[in-house]
Amino acid sequence: AGPSAPAGGNGSGGGNRSLLPARYPPATGGNEDVQIGVLFASKAMLQLLVNPLSGTLIDRVGYEVPLLAGLAVMFLSTATFAFAENYATLFAARSLQGLGSAFADTAGIALIADRYAEEPARSRALGTALACISFGSLAAPPFGGVLYEFAGKRVPFLVLACVCLLDGLLLLALAPPGATGARANMPVGTPIHRLMVDPYIAVVAGALATCNIPLAFLEPTIANWMKDSMGASEWEVGLTWLPAFFPHVLGVYVTVQLAAAYPHLQWFYGALGMAIIGASSCLVPACRNFGQVIIPLCGICFGIALVDTALLPTLAFLVDVRHVSVYGSVYAIADISYSVAYALGPIVAGQIVHTMGFAQLNLGMGLANVLYAPVLLFLKNVCQMKPSNSERNILLEEGPKGLYDTIKMEERKG
Repeated sequence: AGPSAPAGGNGSGGGNRSLLPARYPPATGGNEDVQIGVLFASKAMLQLLVNPLSGTLIDRVGYEVPLLAGLAVMFLSTATFAFAENYATLFAARSLQGLGSAFADTAGIALIADRYAEEPARSRALGTALACISFGSLAAPPFGGVLYEFAGKRVPFLVLACVCLLDGLLLLALAPPGATGARANMPVGTPIHRLMVDPYIAVVAGALATCNIPLAFLEPTIANWMKDSMGASEWEVGLTWLPAFFPHVLGVYVTVQLAAAYPHLQWFYGALGMAIIGASSCLVPACRNFGQVIIPLCGICFGIALVDTALLPTLAFLVDVRHVSVYGSVYAIADISYSVAYALGPIVAGQIVHTMGFAQLNLGMGLANVLYAPVLLFLKNVCQMKPSNSERNILLEEGPKGLYDTIKMEERKG
């Protein structure tokens, strides 16, 4: 349909898919799959490179300013997508998105960990954030597809740009940067390179990366596999991941409740999640229709919810008991773990499917998760560490002696 599109057609004015090639002419190189893979991976790659810097900066200037800056960059990048006319502009917008995410994602999670310093409130707050992240990720394909079909290519991006703008305005209203003087007297956070060599944090980071590999590798490959193996229609491909949102939320809820009742078993919830991910990944190639493939995908997202909800609060706890209670760098490490999976996925997964096959890809990912699950036994005794080792908690137990400690005492009382 591409060559027959009107030369003066405007892809933003309607839902005619035949206008897309007129707006985004195929490159002369001919390997469109590789270009799309690089485009998808560019965000995670830049995010991976920037995260060590963003974590250090967040530890030094606080959480609100980097969060606001990240939202501003994401607003700019999303608006750029709406008006992009060529591959180079799309690539720049996608990379810029990674820069914004490196600040917004890390600062947002770190801010939650700082504001909710006690369990189970911290697990509940982080679980809510993870549920929202899941909703954005899994609802995006049908959301973008429907709006693109009926309103044109610009509308989905403009809607998301408005969401970023609204989020920034809410941040200014609820937690304006520089509203308190706490940051001026806050303890200096542990450098990110020291956190990376902490064996407990390294184990958690490895689990976060491993458990997200199936999702990152399946997203760019499962659509073609479904079309080839089961003749899936476009709407089935578009809705493949949406049902998985509900087990993900269920997994968050179950883990939060279990963590409140049995906080010493956080490592077990993570290991159980990885075992579920591994088993579900191995089942994907055996599916023969749309209804069947939904089941293992729901299992993967349920397992990821268990791992993330159990281990993200564990990172904050490890910083509390083994380092200084400043969370920018440790959640930058978590974001690096995610970025590794999503940087490799769009580029490596297709090559593995091409050379080895879709079934071998899934079996390898499943085996990696099953083999890594016992490694979380290393975290079994983490809950027995005393939080009083934290510099911030020692200061609070001794009574306020400075501006930062006084403010934190007042926040806890509030």
